[in-house]
Order: sequence, then C-alpha cells, then structure tokens
Amino acid sequence: MQVVSISSLKGGVGKTSVTTGLASAALAAGIPTLVVDLDPHADASTALGVQPSDTLDIARMLKNPRKARLPENVVASGWTQRAESNGSGPAVLDVAVGSAYTGIYDRPDLGKRDLRRLSAVLTGADKYELVLVDCPPSLNGLTRMAWSASTKVALVAEPGLFSVAGTERTMRAIQLFRQEFAPSLSPAGIVANRVRSGSSEHAFRLAEMQSMFGDLLLTPHIPEQANWQQIQGAAHAIHHWPGDSAKSAAGLFDTLLGNLMSAGRAGGRSRSSR
Repeated sequence: MQVVSISSLKGGVGKTSVTTGLASAALAAGIPTLVVDLDPHADASTALGVQPSDTLDIARMLKNPRKARLPENVVASGWTQRAESNGSGPAVLDVAVGSAYTGIYDRPDLGKRDLRRLSAVLTGADKYELVLVDCPPSLNGLTRMAWSASTKVALVAEPGLFSVAGTERTMRAIQLFRQEFAPSLSPAGIVANRVRSGSSEHAFRLAEMQSMFGDLLLTPHIPEQANWQQIQGAAHAIHHWPGDSAKSAAGLFDTLLGNLMSAGRAGGRSRSSR
C-alpha cells in the first residue's frame, strides 16, 4: 500500500482538483483506493459524491484512532456506481469523509503522539493499494500528521512566482520533517497544475522549476481546465465526463498517476533539498 499526501503550502493551486483527478485515474485503472479528506473544508468529499451517512468522519476517527474501525466508517464514492455501470467490474474508491472538526488538530504545536493519529487509523486500510491524503494548505498539525502516515508527498504548484517559492520552502520542510519524524518519507514529485500553454510567464516558471527541482518535476503538466468547476460541481470523475477536453485531461491524469506511483525513489535530489 502506498500512502501519498497531496500537499501545498499555498492555497488556491488546485490541490484538491489534483487529488480527485488522481482518484479518478486510480478508479479507471482498477486500483483499490482510499481518499482521506484531511482538509477542514472537506471539498474532496463533496467532489467525490459522498452521500450523508451515520459513519464516523475522519475527525472523529482521529479523536480515538485505536477504536476508529476504518473499514466500517469509510464511505463509497458516488463515482463507483458510474464506473461499474460502464462495465468496468467491481470498483473500489472509498472516502474517509472530511469534517470541519479536523481543524482542532491544525495547530503548530501538535506533539509526536498526536502526529501518529492518522497512522493508527490507517492500520485498518490494508484492503487498499493506494491512499491519497488531501491536506490543508498549511504546515500545521494536519499536514504533519499526514506526512507522518505517508510513504510519499506529492506537491502541487502553479507556475507562478509565489507558488514556486512556496514549493521550494515545502521541499525544505519535507527534508527537515524526514530527519526528525519520518525517515522513510520521500518526495514523490511536484505536479505543475493549471498551466496555460500560451502564457510566457508560465513557460518561464516551468523552466525555472525544471532547473530548481530536476526530475522531481513530474510530467505531464496539468493544463488549466475550463470546465473543471462544472465537473466537480456535478460530483463526477473526469473519466466519466463527456467531451474531448475531459478525455484529454483524463489521459494526463492516467499518465501522472503512473509516474507518481513510480516516483520518489531518488527523492531529495533537488537543489532545494541539498
């Protein structure tokens, strides 16, 4: 099982969109996947078409992780029914539902014992091959809790000045966190998101990112998707959305997922981590 945190220390870069795009690709590939919605805004849960239920949300599981019983409290994504109706056979895409209550853990002074809460919850996740953790855009307790439970961290960045600078800071933070808390954690790479092909500024920043991060800059880059908000608003997987644009984006996420799953073996080679 690979546990991948999807992180960014800058908001508004499309971190949740990348998480759901990767989840869609995993569903299409038949990879049993769990999405842990650790962001207090719980946007990933909404986009994944989760229906209200009596199960425990992730916040209540974190409150008492030894009694969390994860398999009994995850909720199937609404996407799975569409996948099965399209003839792809049994589909597994479950969600540990997000909650604003997780915000009580999103503080900078979280102790080592609290950092292990998500790891304890995920001991019940052995039926999955992939766990995607959608993190809040901060380096407070929730992100550090996610990193403690993860094998890899994938960073999301827009090709803009502030986002690139934030990504460099995050790479340094990962290295420090590895040394102190999680020696087996590795950076899976950086996803360049919302890329505009006709923008000279984006082309310049992508070249800058390539120079700074080398092989850690994953391919393919994800272009700006005009109908992405409509797709998420309808709680659809991008692989189930009609039209050539969605089909093209789905193919990019398929490739990105494959590269992400095999990345991170040579983590720490970027200039920012030296």
